[in-house]
Amino acid sequence: MTITTGTALSPEAEARAEAGTRHATAVPPAGRPGSQSRGGQRPGRPRSDALKKRLRRRWATLPARLRLIRAAILLLTAALALLLLLAGLAVSATWDTVAGRDAPRTTSAAGLDLALNDMDAQAANILLSSGDAGADRMDVPYGKAVGFYGAARRTVSRELRTLAVAAEGDARAEHTVEALTENFARYQELIGRALENDGRKGGKAAAVDDYRSATALLSAEIRPESQALIAANDDAYETEYDAARSRLSAELITAVVLGLLLLALLAMLQWYLARSFHRILNPGLMAATLCACIALAVGGQAIVASSEHLRGARRDAFDSVVALSRARAVAYDANADESRYLLVKQERTGYEQAFLDKSQQLYGIGGVSIDTYDAGLEDTWSAYRTDPTDLRFTGEFRRELDNITFPRERAAAERTVETYAVYQRDDRTIRRLVAEGKEREAVAFCISWDKNKSNAHFGAWMDALDEVTEINRTHFATSVREGRGAVSGLLPAAGGALVAAAALTVLSLRPRLAEFRG
Repeated sequence: MTITTGTALSPEAEARAEAGTRHATAVPPAGRPGSQSRGGQRPGRPRSDALKKRLRRRWATLPARLRLIRAAILLLTAALALLLLLAGLAVSATWDTVAGRDAPRTTSAAGLDLALNDMDAQAANILLSSGDAGADRMDVPYGKAVGFYGAARRTVSRELRTLAVAAEGDARAEHTVEALTENFARYQELIGRALENDGRKGGKAAAVDDYRSATALLSAEIRPESQALIAANDDAYETEYDAARSRLSAELITAVVLGLLLLALLAMLQWYLARSFHRILNPGLMAATLCACIALAVGGQAIVASSEHLRGARRDAFDSVVALSRARAVAYDANADESRYLLVKQERTGYEQAFLDKSQQLYGIGGVSIDTYDAGLEDTWSAYRTDPTDLRFTGEFRRELDNITFPRERAAAERTVETYAVYQRDDRTIRRLVAEGKEREAVAFCISWDKNKSNAHFGAWMDALDEVTEINRTHFATSVREGRGAVSGLLPAAGGALVAAAALTVLSLRPRLAEFRG
């Protein structure tokens, strides 16, 4: 229902009056010579000027102006709807890429790196616990090492197959996976030869030489290739993330501009109708304006939510997953260095330094040696526990503690460091026993899974590391799910509101335009 004020001519009378005024203005005063040439045309004026005037007079009419504003509103509505549609399709494609390709590839490459380190550690443990051709064998550690070795080998084979499928179409990745597969076959051949020699009486020395060759291949070629895959896939994720966030920012700005222009045109049309028809409100246009406001708010919320879920998946969750996956792979390599230290006696100094280097990658402390590392760890960790902002260490654990986001994550990360500190103290026990000439006791302490032995403490450390990693994996999956939900839930609602706004605009103008027909 419209509300009228004052007394006004009908639209038909206004139109006739306006036409009469234009006619009167167009007729020149009588008796003015030279006002027209023969044929009714002014001298020197081309026909195009007359056509332009007729067009201007046509579009100067009230119905024409209403149709022009309506067309502009419909055009803006369509442009905004198209923008939201393209934004939704692009975000969906981004989620498909990061959740279906980049993240799984990165975690598969990290899993491959870890399994390679585990294989090498278990191969060393087999040789340490096997005795002389089975004589004087440490049965429990030997059985566990054989089982873990087989599981790690199957994991490597599975991850290589996964990465080979994922690399199809990427020449560089395909080449890397092929090289990894070939080198892994060579590695298995060397380990197989080492185990075969170890099964012969007096064959331990030959077995150790074969193992050293396998470890050299692992360190020089296989692990760098697996780490290159981790970096390449993580970089691909980062590139996709940066591009998606930039695109969403541009789409949000464009949507706001288009939405404000649409609202401005609807407000102008409301004012114009009130002025021309002497009516205060047009209910249909009011409803169209409300729908446009809803569409702009919901569409903007969908874009902002998509951007935030992308950030949460990448920065809050997956950055931690990558750091913790690296930490786990480094941990297994450090654990292997302990076994290598006991097995390859002529290279003990190098393996001791390698263990310290990997410890620094995990929890870096300045100016410490293998003998002073424990004291430095205790001092810096005590400072952190007193004040969580006082982080005097570096490494993968620092990266995780700098990125605490989710409930229970800080407590789980702190347990990881505390179990790591216990494992570090075990390493000093192993080296002390060796220094005292107690080689067998050192081996038993290193590879035993009995309570309060090194491998048992290593397992507790890995359990704590898995817990904090799983927290971040879970929230990554949640961000992906909610990010997809923002696209599938909010954008269709925004599109529906825009369709309603366009339809209401057309319907609200139809009675006004009908008044000029007849």
